[in-house]
Amino acid sequence: MAFINENYLKLQAGYLFPEISRRVKAFTDAKPEVASRIIRCGIGDVTEPLPAACITALHKAVDEMAVRETFRGYGPEQGYDFLRNAIAENDFKARGIDVEADEIFVSDGSKCDCGNLLDIFGQGNRVAVMDPVYPVYVDTNVMLGNTGNPDGKGRFEGLTYLPCTAENGFVPELPKEPVDLIYLCYPNNPTGAVATREQLQKWVDFARSCNAIIAYDAAYEAFVSTPGIPRSIYEIPGARECAIELRSFSKNGGFTGLRCGFVVIPKTLMGYKRNGEKYPFHPLWLRNHTTKFNGVAYPVQRAAEALYSPEGKEQVKQLVSFYKENARLLKDALTSIGLDVYGYSDASYLWVRGPKGATSWDLFDRILQHANIVTTPGSGFGAAGEGYFRLSSFNSRANVEEACRRLVDPVLFTPFK
Repeated sequence: MAFINENYLKLQAGYLFPEISRRVKAFTDAKPEVASRIIRCGIGDVTEPLPAACITALHKAVDEMAVRETFRGYGPEQGYDFLRNAIAENDFKARGIDVEADEIFVSDGSKCDCGNLLDIFGQGNRVAVMDPVYPVYVDTNVMLGNTGNPDGKGRFEGLTYLPCTAENGFVPELPKEPVDLIYLCYPNNPTGAVATREQLQKWVDFARSCNAIIAYDAAYEAFVSTPGIPRSIYEIPGARECAIELRSFSKNGGFTGLRCGFVVIPKTLMGYKRNGEKYPFHPLWLRNHTTKFNGVAYPVQRAAEALYSPEGKEQVKQLVSFYKENARLLKDALTSIGLDVYGYSDASYLWVRGPKGATSWDLFDRILQHANIVTTPGSGFGAAGEGYFRLSSFNSRANVEEACRRLVDPVLFTPFK
């Protein structure tokens, strides 16, 4: 008989975003007349067209594919040199960061990289995650058997949870016990918080003290505008010895539909064999990536390269500014009615605390039913997210302005019993 992976049975009934979709569908099926009024501020999907530089690059690359002399078949699984070099020069070396092109592995997005990374880690590692947390970090560890069963709040046995609260600025305290793999994400999804250089230095020093690895998700780094806030973990001394960085073109370049990202695995990053002997992660990831992945399409990689052209950089800047202005408008609307709003200044997300007594799903249902706006319930990101909801600034300006008008309706946030 063929046995199933029973670890999947530990997972919650539905991944957060499918559950949101189910509730929205049930609501619009019951009230089809409001379907056209729905404004989706939940999932972080971009809405604006691709930068013009990317469109030009895509057209040129497609034309190349139509001619025998310039046609491309299988490409290098790690990514074409033209893109890896552009990433190394512009995202790292231009900022004084030591990252080589062959330490960059191009992929179809950081979500897949996040899950596949666990393939190069052995069994029995102690894993720490922020709470609230991007669900993929937790669920992929559950699928591989790195956890026990969930408790009543959805926390899994065997994971170390790092509470991120308004009181600590959504930057967690260091674990009280050593761990082996630490997931950090800044600018943070879902809270929109950022970590200072000093805070990240503490995490790097801690990781090195216990020979741990930090999986650092920097998918939203383009939204950082506050002076002095790091955009890469490798700005921190010692990080090349303890950190993997995950990046994406989804948010800065609007690539959610094209799919392209990359992961950085420094050659200086070491793990350990069971006998205590050090061994580099880089060749392990090279083998994993080239075995399981056939590479990102050539036209897509040319479009990603175009983001680093002078025109592309300016267009990315304009695109990011557009979404950040959306975030400011939403923040102003919500604070005008007395709600506590976090994030937004260096991120695309707003993390909003609801009235006392309201659960996250209470807030989701009321905002959907009365304002016809889709949010993301904070408890879907972990127990520490209870009582909060997340708003995404990825939307058209017209939708955001309309959402602002609806969100200030007094009925939405009257006391919950």
